[in-house]
Amino acid sequence: EAKKLDSISMEEMLELSGQGAKVIQIRAVEFANKYNVLVRVLSSFEPGSGTLILQEEEGMEDAVITGIASQTDQTKFTLHGVADTPGIASGILSPISDEGIEVDVIVQNISVSNKTDFTFTVATSDRPQVEAVLKEKMKGISYDELIIDEAIGKVSLVGVGMRSHAGIASSAFNALADAEINIQMISTSEIKITIVIAEDEVENAVRTLHKTFNLGD
Repeated sequence: EAKKLDSISMEEMLELSGQGAKVIQIRAVEFANKYNVLVRVLSSFEPGSGTLILQEEEGMEDAVITGIASQTDQTKFTLHGVADTPGIASGILSPISDEGIEVDVIVQNISVSNKTDFTFTVATSDRPQVEAVLKEKMKGISYDELIIDEAIGKVSLVGVGMRSHAGIASSAFNALADAEINIQMISTSEIKITIVIAEDEVENAVRTLHKTFNLGD
């Protein structure tokens, strides 16, 4: 069972909200961060002091992983056999961005025989529009096959403590391997690791990572 946090940094809350944590609207956190406003999130069902969202302070790095967020209803697009020429990423993603669609995890494989695979994820609700863009609006980019997988989910670990602790990613990957959960894609930033997996494995992955990083009560 997840435990209540007494405090969390604005940066961590922005990352968690952006990855599907249903705690507070991400725009509210962005506004508070911009104007340096402290935010306290309270429960509608239980009394208590809630969780304080504040600017990062000295000592907050003690918690290596602050929280885990997950999302289902994700779709993975893979363009197989793309001609490996300058401007591939822009040529694929710009028409999608022009439609107001947010692309999340992106992976481009190493070129083999001047061809590569380009993979990215979007919300499943955007699938029809993205598919139409890839088939109709990409100019000058050829590929052998378009592979679409709707049975995708993602799990994100967030914590400012990642900045000063090595081995977090390997611990997470080892735990998922022990649970026989296959990792399809990985994206990292300074305080976040996002792992793309099969949708039906998301719940097990969250439980496994909670246990690995002692995030439960």
